[in-house]
Amino acid sequence: MTPGKLLIGATPLGQPADASTRLVEALTSADIIAAEDTRRIRTLAQALGVTPAGRVLSFFDQNEASRVPGLLDEIGGGATVLVVSDAGMPLINDPGYRLVVACIEAGWPVSCLPGPSAVTTALAVSGLASDRFCFEGFAPRKHGARTAWLHTLANEQRTCVFFESPRRLADTLRDAVEVLGPARRAAVCRELTKTHEEILRGTLDELAQWAGGKVLGEITVVLAGATPSADLPTLVAEVEELVDAGARVKDACAQVIAENPGAPSRRELYDAVLRGRA
Repeated sequence: MTPGKLLIGATPLGQPADASTRLVEALTSADIIAAEDTRRIRTLAQALGVTPAGRVLSFFDQNEASRVPGLLDEIGGGATVLVVSDAGMPLINDPGYRLVVACIEAGWPVSCLPGPSAVTTALAVSGLASDRFCFEGFAPRKHGARTAWLHTLANEQRTCVFFESPRRLADTLRDAVEVLGPARRAAVCRELTKTHEEILRGTLDELAQWAGGKVLGEITVVLAGATPSADLPTLVAEVEELVDAGARVKDACAQVIAENPGAPSRRELYDAVLRGRA
């Protein structure tokens, strides 16, 4: 029997008109629609003026693993399965990865119906560099884990995009000020493409103050990459100037590191100063 295929369909973030023609066609022709929220996909179909022809079933984080074997059997038997998330591109911090891998391993066709994505939409309107970027999913929920995660971004020179809950946004931005510095630039994108879309651009300190009020809606944060630091010999020279002016070596190293985002660690700079004196 000729196998069917798996379709990965990007759905609108807020405006139904952003749905692609191919997604509309798939909604009316797929044998099975595996949706993160069955109510949302039915609402979208109604807004698009179409009626799903196939069976609509739930497919979310908690049941994805258990759904994969049955969906794989359906595709192997010739069915076309369409996977959609609540909004944007499936698999990007949404369900679908396990099914894609299973289909590839089984040799069944996998195709994508490209379209909206909160990640690239936020990046495009952020006003920050978009030639190189990374996506970090959701920021960690707890303070300790979040602080450790932010430290991994301290020297990241690519623009970083991540999601955050409106309830935790203020805490995350305050932690970012502490770890990354108040002057690092960022953009907070709220309710992208929806009626109340709002794009806030500024320094982390400015955005943290804004987020201190009540924030609602879906949030995507775009964080500027670290400014490339001066080379190590230049930093060593700056330390020596401060030492000549009366500062202790350790204090001078700490000051130079603080003034040069993306610089090496204080220990690395301190060791380089000592090596230069040997």
